[in-house]
Amino acid sequence: MIRNRIQILSQPGNVYREFAQGFIEQLRSVQGGSETLNLILPIGPTAQYPIIAGQINEEGLSLDKCRIVLMDEYLDWHGRPISPEHYLSFRRQFENFLELVNEKLRISSSHWVIPDPFEIMRIDNFISEFGPIHTCYGGIGVHGHIAFNEPPVNRYGEVSIEEFRESGTRVVALAPETITINALRGNHGKFSDFPQLAVTIGMKHILNSKSIRLFADGGSRQHEAIKQFVEGPESVRYPITLLRNHTDVKIVVDELTGSELSK
Repeated sequence: MIRNRIQILSQPGNVYREFAQGFIEQLRSVQGGSETLNLILPIGPTAQYPIIAGQINEEGLSLDKCRIVLMDEYLDWHGRPISPEHYLSFRRQFENFLELVNEKLRISSSHWVIPDPFEIMRIDNFISEFGPIHTCYGGIGVHGHIAFNEPPVNRYGEVSIEEFRESGTRVVALAPETITINALRGNHGKFSDFPQLAVTIGMKHILNSKSIRLFADGGSRQHEAIKQFVEGPESVRYPITLLRNHTDVKIVVDELTGSELSK
């Protein structure tokens, strides 16, 4: 049953400890061997990263066994990546995580990558070099979008499910709902200087991952997306529904976020 793919935990903090535990278990599995651990990681959610860094340092686990693809990055109004000094920079937030890790345990700069609008095949080339993604970790957007794969719907028509499923790295104009929610969460409700563009990995990168693990504690703003995953039709209007036919998907939420499933 689709419902069985959703795990409900009592508190938001437990959701991110579950994220951290899964990551650490995978990292332990490749220590001392020749295999690498190829992952897609989000910046949002981020509460798991200090937990992960602390466990890495305590156990002496090397991140250099990983090959990491970051999901996305904000762009300025010119379509260029925002400065790493910008408080919203996903690159900078990932680097902040790495700074929490003991230097000898950090990942090499050549072993992680972030989408680039001026090198649109960067993610495809990285995956071709290092091998398929083992696990895609991520959050859930208000439209049920994963990364910034928002519903490609406008007044002139919509992209087919097949086209959307095969979408690759691309530049996207962020939906007003996403800008509103993200500005409220990350910019104190100030919209005037919030980025309106982003570059994101495609649905094909997510769906081609061997396993997918999503984490959410957004409460009511994620109720409909999760309900659509369980009960709704497969549709580009809720991209999360395209994950239902994947063979290894797990969604972890807190009680408030999962509360509509019991009704």
